[in-house]
Amino acid sequence: MPKATAVVFDEVGGPEVLRLVDVELGEPGADQVLVRVEAIGLNRAEALFRAGTYFYQPELPGSRLGYEATGVVEAVGAEVTGFAAGDRVSTAALGHLSTHGVYGDRVLVPAANLIRRPGDADPVTGVAVWLSYSTAYGALVEKGGLRPGDTVLITAASSSVGVAAIQVARHLGAIPVAVTRTAAKREQLLAAGAAHVITLDEEDLLERVAELTEGRGAELVFDPVAGPGLATVAQAVANGGLLIVYGWLDPRPAPLPMNWGLRVLGYNNMEITGEPAARRRAWHFIDAGLRAGTLAPVVDRTFDLTEIAAAHRHLEANGQVGKVVVTVAH
Repeated sequence: MPKATAVVFDEVGGPEVLRLVDVELGEPGADQVLVRVEAIGLNRAEALFRAGTYFYQPELPGSRLGYEATGVVEAVGAEVTGFAAGDRVSTAALGHLSTHGVYGDRVLVPAANLIRRPGDADPVTGVAVWLSYSTAYGALVEKGGLRPGDTVLITAASSSVGVAAIQVARHLGAIPVAVTRTAAKREQLLAAGAAHVITLDEEDLLERVAELTEGRGAELVFDPVAGPGLATVAQAVANGGLLIVYGWLDPRPAPLPMNWGLRVLGYNNMEITGEPAARRRAWHFIDAGLRAGTLAPVVDRTFDLTEIAAAHRHLEANGQVGKVVVTVAH
């Protein structure tokens, strides 16, 4: 019977609640795939889930954790036809984290939750791709209708999704404007593809956007922060433009101004990953960008699976640019 090392937690709290345990997986069910995990991508949602502040609560004790992993198929269930042993795959960030979490060295995953790994990326680069870039693609392209020449204002731009959004915008001929707190990440964001960087500690957001767009405003604003600051961010949207809110890093109320012509959209990546036709379009878009070199994931730092608590601390310190990745030795 396959065995694995898994990350679990028995109570909500800080990174210290995470622990490694040995588990027996059993053989794959009829629609399941056994995956030998090579790398895990960390996401802000997982830190919120672990802390008990996500939009749903963990099932305790023994909750699993993790949306995103890459690896190799070891075995498939009797009814699985799309995958075979040896396939290089990524998880598609579906299912309840407590039961479908992928932090571990082997995982049983429903075949519907898997995709073939886009591009020819190694495991570390590959795990930095799917969730971040499908989120950016879904919001900017599928929902936002981004066009060449449009200005895109990207807040929290140093996150893995922020970097992905910068590159997706560039890939489409749009003008990505990155927003960050201090100048410390300016050069890295420019290197990632930002046309301009606005540092909130040094510059007035609205004045700078007006300057960069000749007073027009940004055709699209992509924001994961929300909170009271959303009222200011909304004023940066051009007349008839779109504000896409895809997160709630600031849980306080988020009032909006009477900005006539403003459209606001709440976006969840499950709208793309959970819908087969949209997921197929996202996969081909990302695969083409990786092969062309216009999409190039930025990996901030890697940790070993035994350092999972330290990896979460690093994620929550907010110093990273790009993806925090955990590697799995076998």
